[in-house]
Amino acid sequence: MVMVFYGSNGKSNPVSMENKVEHQTENQITYDIHLQSDLGMLYKVRLGLQSLENNISQLSLRHFRIQNTSTLDTFSLTINETLPLSPNGDRWIEFPIQWPLKEALSVVTYHLTVFSRNILNKRNLVHMTACIYGAHGDTGDRSLLPSSQNVQQGETNESFLVVVDAVDLGELEKIVLLISSKTDCKLDIKKLHVQEAVKEHPIYVFEVNEEFSVYANKPKIQREIPGSFIIRGEKQKNDIDNNLNKEGSKIQNLTEYTIRVYTGDKRGSGTDANVHIILVGNEDKSEAFQLSQSLEHQNPFERGKVDTFKIKTKNLGSLRSIEIGHDGKGFASAWFLEKVEITDAARNSMHCFNCNRSVDQPIITLYTLFSF
Repeated sequence: MVMVFYGSNGKSNPVSMENKVEHQTENQITYDIHLQSDLGMLYKVRLGLQSLENNISQLSLRHFRIQNTSTLDTFSLTINETLPLSPNGDRWIEFPIQWPLKEALSVVTYHLTVFSRNILNKRNLVHMTACIYGAHGDTGDRSLLPSSQNVQQGETNESFLVVVDAVDLGELEKIVLLISSKTDCKLDIKKLHVQEAVKEHPIYVFEVNEEFSVYANKPKIQREIPGSFIIRGEKQKNDIDNNLNKEGSKIQNLTEYTIRVYTGDKRGSGTDANVHIILVGNEDKSEAFQLSQSLEHQNPFERGKVDTFKIKTKNLGSLRSIEIGHDGKGFASAWFLEKVEITDAARNSMHCFNCNRSVDQPIITLYTLFSF
């Protein structure tokens, strides 16, 4: 059994209970835990199973009690749950801590919907987890495929829903995916939607639009997906549902764009921030794409380097402008952008967008300098 503690100053590493038994009776085990750093006021605990040993098929939890040995403040909670919560299901349970005179967060059921093209027929070979991050912490790595529900499969599109119970995360920020496989394969993931089960909106949309090459003899693939946008209104939700229903017919009309990004050669020109781009044509505007998988360099946007990215989106017509920027995160987030060149495969045309300045805003607009 493993516990993770969350406090106002951060969270602990997973704490194994294996060698921390202080006192044990038939129905009660007391653990003595010393955290390595001051987490501040604890506000939630995640408790679960890292793995199921051969001689342990389930773990029944009846009651939880925690006491600060310095202040003697005590919190107790009746749980009455058995892990895993369902066959092949979630091995984690988390709950808020309510100290005297302190208001506690509530437990929220989240619906995470995965939109993809070819994952479901590989579900017995692929292991995929998602960790949802918000203003109040994260969910930890939650398994996706074994516990999937509401499966929808078409010829070219599919989706499935995963239920995640977690202490209220607040405003959602990002999702970190971990993907591994028992065999070599390619997984095409389009987007992730997250919303509270009891609410129709807001819906947090995380655009992925990436084909992952997974190899059996290589480490897990980890990918951080920042939030793309939030659907807050009923009308917007209906519009997005209609678009998803039409997506199968649109997928054959996708256009590939090759994006070459030139970072300046001055000192401090590179950036560690997450860079995103939106393409604007005379007929339509693309969704936001995060430029993370450079074809040349493992770490894109370094000083004096040119990085190439390939994206696919709907036909935008003739490109007129781009919106490009970054989230300001990372040790060195300042970025001097020299120019961006975009090749439209459908029209066999190239468009140049000059910048020659520092990008210190979430987004700036650049207009076509020339095309040919």
